Amino acid sequence: MKNSYTGREQYYGDYLALDKILDAQFPESDAKGVEAHDEMLFIIIHQAYELWFKQISHDMVSIIDIFKNDTINDNSEAMQVVTHRLGRVVEIWKLLVAQVDILDTMTPMDFLDFRELLTPASGFQSYQFRLLETKLGLKMEHRYEQKYYQKQLREEHIHGIEDSEKEPSFFELLDAWLSRMPFWDEQKYWSDFKVPEVAKAGLHPFWATYRHTFHAGLQGSEVEEISMNAFDEMFFTSAERPVRLSAEASQAALFINLYREYPMLQQPYRLLSLVLELDQLMATWRYKHIIMVRRMIGMRAGTGGSSGAKYLQGAMEKHQIFAEIAGLATYLMPRTKLPKLTAALAKDLSFHI
Repeated sequence: MKNSYTGREQYYGDYLALDKILDAQFPESDAKGVEAHDEMLFIIIHQAYELWFKQISHDMVSIIDIFKNDTINDNSEAMQVVTHRLGRVVEIWKLLVAQVDILDTMTPMDFLDFRELLTPASGFQSYQFRLLETKLGLKMEHRYEQKYYQKQLREEHIHGIEDSEKEPSFFELLDAWLSRMPFWDEQKYWSDFKVPEVAKAGLHPFWATYRHTFHAGLQGSEVEEISMNAFDEMFFTSAERPVRLSAEASQAALFINLYREYPMLQQPYRLLSLVLELDQLMATWRYKHIIMVRRMIGMRAGTGGSSGAKYLQGAMEKHQIFAEIAGLATYLMPRTKLPKLTAALAKDLSFHI
């Protein structure tokens, strides 16, 4: 079959550059004359990871470009593209999590056959993955054990990460998108909204009501563990916010979760759900990596000089990029207690002619 652009006949192996891909495995054990059958598996698994990281980055860059627009119609074709591609990224991460099971078919003794030949190379040095973390929103200052990055990454890769940090991350763009939520206009939507007399004064009618109702519904130890100060710090602007997510974005994200049955909020809710699923899958991938490393090398240091499983545990706990959005679940309340929206707002949140 001829290619319409080049006029040449296209051939499967040529199109996929299989001669390069299938000739890109060079076990050190072969070069050193050491018997280590599973080194081939180790190489192919990690090459497959890098190919998928490339696809994920390809999709995320396109998503970020859409979110860079000053205005985004939540029911536009562009937003459909965003949720579709983010959904694909989630499916790829499911595959990456499952791929650990294949690597787990290698026994600790199989790994020891060639482990010393890898030093000081390490999966820690995956530039694509580190860059992907940055694009999603993980800043160097928030990384666990920053010293390892300076020691293990090449200088050009460190500079590449630093340059990427200068561009808006997906987290920052998601925050800006949420902050533009148009439904807080008191004159248009909330003029006939009934606020309890005992609610805190000086707040938006919805938030004064929601804050009061939420606090009244806390039970037992929740009253002490979930203070109103914490609520105010999360949802209202303060001089020193304890979280990265802005107050405006926190309000919008919670509102979307609470009233997601309304048609106009279903697309934003789908997007937020995919973001949380992505974060959860990345954490699951890290966790499975920890279990595998403990089985393979116990408490030994990693080949790249890190503390091995200990480092992976710390990274899993600290590198959840969208943990603050997940934490909004703390402030949900049952549907039966939700403040009823005004007719004007309910109408604009619904599809109507």
